[in-house]
Amino acid sequence: MRLNSKKLLFVGVFALTASFTFAQVVEPTDSTKVEQDENVSLGETLIIGKGVIDVAEARKTPVASTVITREEILDKGVGNVEFPELLKNSPSVYVADQAAGFGDSKMYMRGFDQSNTAFLLNGQPINGMDNGSLYWSNWQSVSDIANLIDVQRGLGSSKLAIASVGGTVNIVTKATEKKEGGFVRYLTGNDSYQKQTVGYNTGMKGKWGASFMFDNWSAHRSFARGTEGKGQSYFVSVGYKPSERHTFNFMIFGAPQEHDQNFSKPMEREYLTDSKGNITDIIKTPGYDMTGRKGNSNYGFYNGEALSGRTNYYHKPVANLNWDFTINEKLSLSTVVYASTGTGGGIGTLGNGPGYTLDGYKSNGEINWDLLAAGNKVLPNGVSTGNNGTVLASSVNNHFWYGGVTNLTFDTKKGLKFDVGADIRFYQGEHYQQLNNLLGASGRTATNAQRAKDYMVSKTYSSSPWNSLFNKADRSERIGFDNSETINYQGIFGQAEYSNKVFSVFFQGALSWQEYEKFDNWNYTAESAAKAGVKFKNGQASSGERTELGYNLKAGFSFNLNEENKLFVNAGRFSRQPYLNNMFVRNTVKFVTPDVKNEEIQSIEAGYRYKTRTLKVNINGYYTQWDNRADTYNGQNYKDINGDSHRNVRYLLNDLSQEHKGIEVDFEAKVTRDWTVRGYTSVGDWRYKGDFTYQVQDTDTQEIVAGTENGKGNLDGVKVGNAAQFTFGLGTKVKATKSLSFDADFNYFARLYENVNVADIAKANIAGTTYQNETIRPYAIVDLGMSYNFKLTSSQSIRFRGNIKNLFNDQYISRKDNYGYFWGNGRTWNAGVTYNF
Repeated sequence: MRLNSKKLLFVGVFALTASFTFAQVVEPTDSTKVEQDENVSLGETLIIGKGVIDVAEARKTPVASTVITREEILDKGVGNVEFPELLKNSPSVYVADQAAGFGDSKMYMRGFDQSNTAFLLNGQPINGMDNGSLYWSNWQSVSDIANLIDVQRGLGSSKLAIASVGGTVNIVTKATEKKEGGFVRYLTGNDSYQKQTVGYNTGMKGKWGASFMFDNWSAHRSFARGTEGKGQSYFVSVGYKPSERHTFNFMIFGAPQEHDQNFSKPMEREYLTDSKGNITDIIKTPGYDMTGRKGNSNYGFYNGEALSGRTNYYHKPVANLNWDFTINEKLSLSTVVYASTGTGGGIGTLGNGPGYTLDGYKSNGEINWDLLAAGNKVLPNGVSTGNNGTVLASSVNNHFWYGGVTNLTFDTKKGLKFDVGADIRFYQGEHYQQLNNLLGASGRTATNAQRAKDYMVSKTYSSSPWNSLFNKADRSERIGFDNSETINYQGIFGQAEYSNKVFSVFFQGALSWQEYEKFDNWNYTAESAAKAGVKFKNGQASSGERTELGYNLKAGFSFNLNEENKLFVNAGRFSRQPYLNNMFVRNTVKFVTPDVKNEEIQSIEAGYRYKTRTLKVNINGYYTQWDNRADTYNGQNYKDINGDSHRNVRYLLNDLSQEHKGIEVDFEAKVTRDWTVRGYTSVGDWRYKGDFTYQVQDTDTQEIVAGTENGKGNLDGVKVGNAAQFTFGLGTKVKATKSLSFDADFNYFARLYENVNVADIAKANIAGTTYQNETIRPYAIVDLGMSYNFKLTSSQSIRFRGNIKNLFNDQYISRKDNYGYFWGNGRTWNAGVTYNF
């Protein structure tokens, strides 16, 4: 996207500022003394879990990392700002889909998505065990409780048996604070956003102390129409320190929410119909969807009230208990045990849906719900069956997950340090459909092999996240599918590190084994399972148990040229077990054939670090090779070799190979005590390599599409999509007075490509042409912020904070998937006032 004169002026000011910074940075004198470096202060920030929370600074051998402080989190990451937005001022980090709805943004690191970046909360892994995904809607307000965010790109410093291909993000929450006090905050923002928060710390009263935080938020939309959201958050932290040798901290956090969603925009649609007015085909022509930049084709009005065809609702409370035990001056033990339960799902249409009806969408692209409801009323007995009629139903994804991480540290106090520990997790998930809104119909038929054919279901369930915690559909009330799985994971790890004033060296090793089993309560009876050669136990079909071994090996070396200059090299090799969702044909107990293998990852990175009290510069280079990769994604309108069209499909990709390499540079400089400038740039070259195999599954029938049983394609040299391969940013913060400060950030993203589309690859193969994914236009964003602190008494103060995101209201495309384009957010804002006492 072109930069206009205003933006060019802004970039020029930033460039001059950066030049001035490098020329003018001086060591502080008594009169210009720079305050203590606040990027990482483990003594105050990392109060708990010192042995299981692997922040980068804790290891002598550096890694490519960026630390986001509590101050920046509170300034830029609360309210209607998505958590990943806090990370976008780091090299090789890209954030997209902010306009999809509250909590639906996605983050990419070095070209790898969130399922291939490890996220840890106080040392606890929080990526989904079945697919590695992380949904930020489940973690609303996590910014409010975060004390520090440690963003480690690439190999990272985690000792766990996790293959963090892209990197590791450590979220360290507030522990029970030493001082008594609290706060009350009110936030507002664009599109009627409101949030009320109250927090209080008792301080340590003898051996005990506690911290609390509660909030409530709502908005009629995030940016696009039809993205209403609302929810609450709660946080409780209780500390207990019976002696100097023992510290305990219990934390519970939850963020129940529901929000309507906005998906990618397809190109403009031209409908072909037969003589009866039924749609026979859809032709896509250039241009963007008729709904426009703020439009939403999931949205419309029913009986005069807004209704979305896509709503996400979920409640995922998580609790963990940290125990730090100082055995003696050389030996310490740190342990975290945790548990989490998740209930909720995503609402979508069943039956015809608006796409099957000529007038299913209005002229402005909104869904014509009243027309669909009128069609339901003339159905035989008012019952929706198959592709007749339209109802709203939830795909429910419930789980229960518990585990623990423990680490024993032996520090010889002579430069040599050893760690050994274990990481154990147990996971149970269940997936089924239940009705939410019949849209005037009297019911919906379902076909379950274990029940009478075409039985009718009429009971509907609320989309309230609190309701979903206690009110679940019985087996007799489920429709469409009903399956579950168990995943058991055990890992052991160890690390040895030696350091002195001249150099440091470390070695890490981890071994893990993971056991999977899938169950089906829908498609089989005992008799039909026996005929199909499928195991049947405890009244349900079973895939049988399957166990896969994996390992991690990492090593690194650093050399201190002098007190300010350091060089380092890290290398690693991982063998990662496949995710369960990649191993099975969806909603069945059938393993994908040929078998999905362990993913093999090898990576090497080198860096240079310069650090003084006034200037820090980091330069990193990396190379990552990723083989035997499996992936899945959804699509539409796939035609098989017989010419039959499959409206909704799922692509099952296997044997993918990727090569990611690049260079990253970032700096932070204190020009004066009150003026800080920072910047970054990253250049990546991320490509696929060689051939791959694929299958296409019809998600309406769960069958593999004819002709794709052994599909093959070639992606050699094709660019990896979804994330910008060139990023550049500059930021500054100025304290105008003791109480007033201003900050600004400029971000530029380029070399962005659409997600690879198997359907397009197949067409290119048939046509004898070379497939290449589409390039998306570059774009730039400018954000501004202002803070003002007003002290009332020695213990009371009022703080004002305001942010403007995308100051120039740029129109840009942030990503393209297999359905269409994602518009980025236009200008948004938030402002808040906090009373501290």
